[in-house]
Amino acid sequence: MTVARSTLLADVGGRFRRIRRLTMELCADLSAEDLLLQSMPDASPGKWHLAHTTWFFEQFVLGRDPAYRPRDPAWNYLFNSYYQSVGPMHARPRRGMLSRPSLEEVHGYRHAIDEAVSLLLEREDDAELAALVELGLQHEQQHQELLLTDIKHAFWCNPLQPAYRAPLALSAEPEVVPLRFFEGREGIVEIGHRGEGFAFDNETPRHRVLLHPHALANRLVTNAEYLAFVREGGYREPGLWLSDGWATVQREGWQHPIYWQDDLASEFTLAGVRTLDPHEPACHLSYYEAEAFARWAGARLPTEAEWESAAHGGAVEGNLQDAGRYQPRPASAGDGLLQMYGDVWEWTSSPYVSYPGFRPLPGALGEYNGKFMSGQQVLRGGSCATPRDHLRASYRNFFPPHARWQFAGLRLGQDR
Repeated sequence: MTVARSTLLADVGGRFRRIRRLTMELCADLSAEDLLLQSMPDASPGKWHLAHTTWFFEQFVLGRDPAYRPRDPAWNYLFNSYYQSVGPMHARPRRGMLSRPSLEEVHGYRHAIDEAVSLLLEREDDAELAALVELGLQHEQQHQELLLTDIKHAFWCNPLQPAYRAPLALSAEPEVVPLRFFEGREGIVEIGHRGEGFAFDNETPRHRVLLHPHALANRLVTNAEYLAFVREGGYREPGLWLSDGWATVQREGWQHPIYWQDDLASEFTLAGVRTLDPHEPACHLSYYEAEAFARWAGARLPTEAEWESAAHGGAVEGNLQDAGRYQPRPASAGDGLLQMYGDVWEWTSSPYVSYPGFRPLPGALGEYNGKFMSGQQVLRGGSCATPRDHLRASYRNFFPPHARWQFAGLRLGQDR
């Protein structure tokens, strides 16, 4: 038993070093000025992401020891995100005002906490410690994706619309994949985490649901298909929209996806402005836009249970963060359901609520997921900014229905 725990700690120690290093690599080409930008209240500065993920390990891993003293107690206030039971925190919309501590000090903070956690993992043979560090790493991977989405929004707000990274070479003209629908399972099925490996508390407990006759599209909705919706007046037809969605369209003046240029021929990407690829998945859509398109197309959004049932047993493969493209890719020809992982998060029609019998984690960590189960929608499948080893069929992402800055799109569903 001791050997098994030691092996687990060694594995977590290796992952800790790798994932913490990758976060720094994602920031390598960003200046101190870039990392201070906060372009909207929903986004956070890159420097804050670097500090907050470090605070998480300091607070919940090193802080388990009653004798531990924080590196700087004032930083508990600056870098706490929403853990009310830990203490007060700096207002989220004002994170971009934190010019101090400096980026150099935040780098020093990361180095010091990395050293302390690594030494702890070498010294202690503790399965609970390994579980806490793994939670921190999964949390950091979420912030890696947020780093990319937040800097994309910030650079888009810049009149120069600079590139985060040089564009990768374009692949050969893709083969057009016709839209097809595949029958899904029906009857009573089980969804939720199966108990092997890591899962967030909101993925549990595994439970039974009833699936009615339905079908799912073989691939994601493309730019060309969404462009047809735009050109045919989709943003001017109130009958296609949920009431809150139509009010948002009117209030915000939406006319097309957020990063499309007004010429409807180009879009802003992390590689700068480029020609809109008609075959790539439509991306950076709000739930309202995804739902309106599905209605216009004579279809609907899948439920999260339909999606998970279809994804169960399949390998987590696709255009993910590991590929380094940070941009959706066209579907490749193939049989069955394509693009189930990567490219874009897929909006579902399911509200983000607890599963029957849900129990949050004990203590302050119980605030991680459960308290957000109101007014949000579930997304599934990951995106081109999500690390591959962060995903699984039961993973539940969630955002408010108006959110557009995430790599989110849609797959169509149908009743049968």
